[in-house]
Amino acid sequence: MANDVKTKPKRSETSETFRFLLKLALVVLILRSFIFAPFSIPSESMLPRLLIGDYLFVSKWNYGYSRWSLPAGIPLIPGRIFGSTPTRGDVVVFRAPEVLDHDVIKRVIGLPGETIQMRQGIVYLNGKAIPKQRIADFTIPLTANFDAEKCGAPFVDVVANVQICRYPRFRETLPGGRSYEVIDQAELPDRDDTGLYTIPAGHIFVMGDNRDDSGDSRFPAPNGMGYVPLENVEGKAVVNFFSTDGDAEWLKPWTWVSAARWSRIGEGF
Repeated sequence: MANDVKTKPKRSETSETFRFLLKLALVVLILRSFIFAPFSIPSESMLPRLLIGDYLFVSKWNYGYSRWSLPAGIPLIPGRIFGSTPTRGDVVVFRAPEVLDHDVIKRVIGLPGETIQMRQGIVYLNGKAIPKQRIADFTIPLTANFDAEKCGAPFVDVVANVQICRYPRFRETLPGGRSYEVIDQAELPDRDDTGLYTIPAGHIFVMGDNRDDSGDSRFPAPNGMGYVPLENVEGKAVVNFFSTDGDAEWLKPWTWVSAARWSRIGEGF
């Protein structure tokens, strides 16, 4: 008498491929939402530290999680969990106000309950000036993603027959000794001389390192960011993993190498 054994039907190749892709998408979603996420720099607001064409990793666990930790802000996380406040000087990625509705990267300058004011281009934190020291000019070659128009006519220069952008550069040093470089292009009263800002509870005050070309907490939306709610903070910038000057062409693979700014890869914060 033959054994009546039921054999498990084999899955089709299409089914197996679909299951693999589904698992891969789930792993990527978890990594991107809770561990690391990539971020590309679209503007010059964080010069000199970040250039247009830089790609960096953002760590997601430093300040807790909210709906903005998830792709497209899927509202699966209520409020903010495992939350902590950024350290002054951190470079963070956050969700801009609803009227703008995109991710932004800036430097944290003020924390909840503190006061900020700009006087003649100097940042006053809780009534005390943040030291600002003039250092060597910041220079960058003009390229496809940072041309003369973005640089601004007064700052275009020529060195060894190469067109460059040259900006006045300064070093700011926060209380506690943390320092970073900033650009201050000119005396502009609307951004160099402001009223007194008092940062509300549950918010931070952010600024771009390119002080005269950054829509940040000095300005309300849609021209700036206003005070940034902590639950909008998505993560902390940790390292550059690629950078391109924009001169690459898809149909010329060799330009993918020549356009890369190799010296910027691996730069931390």
